[in-house]
Amino acid sequence: MKIGFVGIGAMGECMVRNLLKAGYAVSVFNRTRERAEALVAEGAQLAERIEDAAACEIVITMLANDDATVSTVFDSDFRQAMPADGIHICMATISAELGQRLAAAHAADGRAYISAPVFGRPPAAAAAQLFVAAAGDASALARCQPLFDAMGQKTFVVGSAPEAANVVKISGNFMIASLIETFGEACALTRNYGIDPAQFLDVMTSSIFPAPIYKIYGGLIASQQFEPAGFKLRLGLKDIRLALAAADDKEIALPMASLIRDNYLKALTRGYEDLDWAALALVAQEDAGLKRA
Repeated sequence: MKIGFVGIGAMGECMVRNLLKAGYAVSVFNRTRERAEALVAEGAQLAERIEDAAACEIVITMLANDDATVSTVFDSDFRQAMPADGIHICMATISAELGQRLAAAHAADGRAYISAPVFGRPPAAAAAQLFVAAAGDASALARCQPLFDAMGQKTFVVGSAPEAANVVKISGNFMIASLIETFGEACALTRNYGIDPAQFLDVMTSSIFPAPIYKIYGGLIASQQFEPAGFKLRLGLKDIRLALAAADDKEIALPMASLIRDNYLKALTRGYEDLDWAALALVAQEDAGLKRA
């Protein structure tokens, strides 16, 4: 089976490596050509054009946002290049609205489409330990499952409507951002009482919050390790906006998401857009009169 892969960022690079390790032939395309060329030495084939990657049996897109995905799929001959039995898997975090649009467009073309965004940072991607939230046609999902197994540790099928997977991913990222906000506020409070953030983190993650996600993001906040960014702060703002847009479509209020959006905007005004999205915690810290450690 030949796989096309479009979008060789920090996550995509790791995902392609795991597909290659699993024995798949992978044709890679990236607008910044050098990122794709770096994988050729490891066995990937360079796709000169987006359409060359789309012409594979299964093509995966892993792009930064809705605009990049729209440009790739709708502003090129991507769809026309797909074979009659081809499948497009979008593994990026995109809006529910775009998930619906992609599904409708591929259905009109007689092609299969799967939404399969992932949970996990680049180290998890490198270790093939991603969690995949997938939705779409059952037969297409069955064809794609071996690829998900090569890149992740578990796949959750959340429905037949592709946008369901996008909503699950958006909601999960909203919950992570909420964790970052509350842990940042708690650290601001405890630091003002002379409690070391590392000690506070140890108490919390060794007792009532032992989940890995608290250890990962609590560790970044406690140690102030926001560079290099595993997921940039501006992308965190993008995901919160996606959650608010999805909620607005159903006329649902997300008060916490609105607060987090505003604090991410504050972070941008303070020059933190290229830091890890955990740097949202710096807003609470600075608003509490504390300096960055």
